[in-house]
Amino acid sequence: MDRAEEMLAGRAPRTLGHPMSLWGGLAEVADRTAFVAAFSNSAVIETDEGLVIVDTSGREMAGPVHEATRTWSTAPTHTVVFTHGHVDHVFGVERHDADNERAGRPAPVVVGHVAIAARFDRYTETAGYNEAINRRQFSLPDFEWPREWRYPDVTYHDHIDLHVGGERFELHHARGETDDHTWVHVPGRRLLCTGDMFIWAAPNCGNPQKVQRYPRDWARGLRAMAACDAEILLPGHGLPITGADRVRAALIDSAELLEHLYTETLAMMNAGARLDEIIHTVRAPEHLLAKPYLQPIYDEPEFIVHNIWRLLGGWYDGNPATLKPAPDAAVAAEVAALAGGATTLARRALELAEAGDLRLAGHLAEWAALAAPEDPTVHGARAEVFERRRAAESSTMARGVFGAAARESRETAGPGPERR
Repeated sequence: MDRAEEMLAGRAPRTLGHPMSLWGGLAEVADRTAFVAAFSNSAVIETDEGLVIVDTSGREMAGPVHEATRTWSTAPTHTVVFTHGHVDHVFGVERHDADNERAGRPAPVVVGHVAIAARFDRYTETAGYNEAINRRQFSLPDFEWPREWRYPDVTYHDHIDLHVGGERFELHHARGETDDHTWVHVPGRRLLCTGDMFIWAAPNCGNPQKVQRYPRDWARGLRAMAACDAEILLPGHGLPITGADRVRAALIDSAELLEHLYTETLAMMNAGARLDEIIHTVRAPEHLLAKPYLQPIYDEPEFIVHNIWRLLGGWYDGNPATLKPAPDAAVAAEVAALAGGATTLARRALELAEAGDLRLAGHLAEWAALAAPEDPTVHGARAEVFERRRAAESSTMARGVFGAAARESRETAGPGPERR
């Protein structure tokens, strides 16, 4: 709570509230209302019939989150709400099952949107792919993707009210980061649990390795939450926000960021622009990116523009050469031959990187490595270029991809001079 106050008041670095930086602390944010800050957060509302818990965190944090919850309250768990089916939000229910079983009570009822079941089914089908992309995104070489899921006991489509212990919990569906997202309004406590609709960072609406996200629907959901006049906002990641004016401002600012990117991208699409032109033209408003809760430290606006194109226009980017392209390795070999060899490309890539043109350097380094896949010198250059690219980025998404590319080439090239 102190950290949130420092951030909002401008007394702390804007990146102090990174949504991945919180690990298990609990704050009582109002009477009988607790917030457990973890990689993914958990909100705990005590009622006369037991606890209502919004998200139980992921496998790695489920234990500390449960322990913090039980230290705060020994009341039985009545209901668990999944805000969406992402793996960092839906584990740990079995701990509450065990608590209730020991007390001779029924298992908690798990509630979520009807689309969560299809998500879990897809996750099982794509387990290998999801394992690979999460290892790359978070630099976790030993990460194992789950294969088993706790499906909701009760599902809904658009809206459902839950009545537990004299409290009303309003569950609303809004497509945003996912198609199965729920946000929770507890009017009797002037409380909002936003899930990942708000995460103390630029909305995660463009993740380049994940499925479609929905910026316009997301913005509508944010505005609907803002209209609730809540006094407390408990996000899926990041810090709590208290004070009705602050809560409303945070939600409206987030909506405006998404709406701007959507409107500007759509206008250029309607004018016939290619994706290449759009991603190098559309920019988020600086006054919004200056907000402490809209920093591009996880996802970033450029990726959101890509996702808007995919949502509205499909996968063809407007460049006829990429409709039915030659293999990347064939293009690389031809470019290398024209340049005088892969080492020439690699050398030029390093020159461009040194001059600060990291985007162009990345193309040349990749071509060089594809043209000479076993050459340690070429891979040394590729590793250096993508290490520089990683260091220059602020978002987890970009840093993960560039870091993975650098590690791949280091395995071929061997350690650089600075690592010996």
